Amino acid sequence: MSRRTRDGSVAPSVFSMENEPSDRTILVAVDFGTTYSGLAWAQTRRPDHQTTIASWPYANSRGLEGRTSDKVPTELRYKDQGYEWGFQIDDEGPRHQWFKLELDPSQSNVISDIARQFPARNALPPGYNADVKKLVTDYLTALREHAERFLQLKLPQAALRSTAIEYIITAPAVWSDAAQAKTRECAERAGMGRGDRLQIISEPEAAAIYTLDALDPHNVKIGDTFVLCDAGGGTVDLISYTVSALKPMLSVDEAASGTGSLCGSTYLNRIFEQYVIARFGENDGWDDEVIEDASKRFEELTKRRFTGNPDETFSIPVPGLMDNAKQGVQRGKFIINGDEIAQIFKPVLKEIIKLVRGQIAATSRDVKAVLLVGGFGESVYLRESLRRALGSDIEILVPANSWTAVVRGALMKGLARTNPSLNQLQVHSRRARKHYGSEWSIAYDSNIHSRSRRRWSNYHGSYRITVMHWYIKKGEPVREEETTSFHYYIHNLVSEGPPQRLSVPIAASIDPENTGAPMYWSDGVKELVKLKTDLSFIPEESIDRRTGEDGELYYNCSYDVEMTNYSASTKYQVVYKGVRYNSVEAEYI
Repeated sequence: MSRRTRDGSVAPSVFSMENEPSDRTILVAVDFGTTYSGLAWAQTRRPDHQTTIASWPYANSRGLEGRTSDKVPTELRYKDQGYEWGFQIDDEGPRHQWFKLELDPSQSNVISDIARQFPARNALPPGYNADVKKLVTDYLTALREHAERFLQLKLPQAALRSTAIEYIITAPAVWSDAAQAKTRECAERAGMGRGDRLQIISEPEAAAIYTLDALDPHNVKIGDTFVLCDAGGGTVDLISYTVSALKPMLSVDEAASGTGSLCGSTYLNRIFEQYVIARFGENDGWDDEVIEDASKRFEELTKRRFTGNPDETFSIPVPGLMDNAKQGVQRGKFIINGDEIAQIFKPVLKEIIKLVRGQIAATSRDVKAVLLVGGFGESVYLRESLRRALGSDIEILVPANSWTAVVRGALMKGLARTNPSLNQLQVHSRRARKHYGSEWSIAYDSNIHSRSRRRWSNYHGSYRITVMHWYIKKGEPVREEETTSFHYYIHNLVSEGPPQRLSVPIAASIDPENTGAPMYWSDGVKELVKLKTDLSFIPEESIDRRTGEDGELYYNCSYDVEMTNYSASTKYQVVYKGVRYNSVEAEYI
């Protein structure tokens, strides 16, 4: 179903055709998660039939049979020939886990104390025997191939051959522009399409689309603010929205920038493992099978059913351990009570409650409800713990199918793009997470500028100074598909020939202390992306000429760089004399 190109990437699906009808497309949404990933699909001609894929290959199987689950583990294990992925990997032995996070090293600050204190037992170290882009590309390839095998069983072959498949993939809202670009690159190499045929959508936005659509519209008013908490296996991500319009569709604005940390439900498993090892690790009969079986029962049953009742008890298998009445081991099992389970939950819940309170404070508004999604979001104990911590004035709402809220919302957004009448919710604006701008040459003013930074310009016949010009400032609302123009001039001596190539650095400043956008390029300003484009296509005679103050003749080339912001991606174009050129190479730093 796929073929390798000369550069080693995977060519797009053979189902895609260049001249397919625009009203007949299969959309496949991909929730590429830290610990689990999901798939959903629909046909644009039947948008009301939206389906999640819940069957996955298991053990040595490469077909659809084997395991039923709403999601599949985000794991890889390389073998002599090829690799195993997801449920194909058995419970024992090392495997590549959590490699998604390596796409964005800039998010190292979200590593919580819990993540440092409770490392994974079976995870291979970051970068072990594989480049992160290879890991992500191989895993996304496995997801794509599985989706297409699934579609082959559900749809007639003739329909598949004549219908394009387009993919929508999700990415964290807090990721850097470079990480979002790497996600797109890996998805393209995995055969999920290129350019406009591959959409990147932020995870919390996708979850919000699904969740807010599921709310009672009669209970939503303009000005209502919601905090969305996506509590997954590895990460817990939060973002806030305020309702700005109800008609013609529900519109929301970001009320606070996204936050998150590594404090998902996987850490419950790790804390439990340390608990079991500390309690029974010295017992007769202890081996790896004991911890594997105990952890599997905790993961699949105990932590999911625990409600916080101290009188609850759960039986945990510890096969092979000798009976020990003092420790409560009898016939290869022991009983864990509610108080002990609550202590396992305690450090994780403490971190999540801290994140939620921080997000509520960042909105500077009265928050109506916390919308809880994700696999961990289905935990009764987490829900009740948040209710106690936040008080009765803030509702805790959990929609149906919360574990698959992200992939369902991503599919809904993809369908709305093909048919605007299907759009149920619009994220009207997002908060800029950084200052964005570039250097700008202006006239030197001794009352404002640093004397040491001035320079003489032969063209202008005066002193000039280079300062930062911030086109977007941190915290400002940025609208969906809104274009920001960066204006530039090139003054080249005609005697040196016309400009052949542009190289434009776009800068960003995170401004963690919120001291304001700096005037000069300083330690707090980093190069975000370098835009390169070929200007040789511009006829020399069309370039304006002007005589400088030094009497020399200069090319005076005026152009704009347009930056268009999408949910989790950015598009750049060069505009020269009203003509837009797409041939811009964006090299993220």
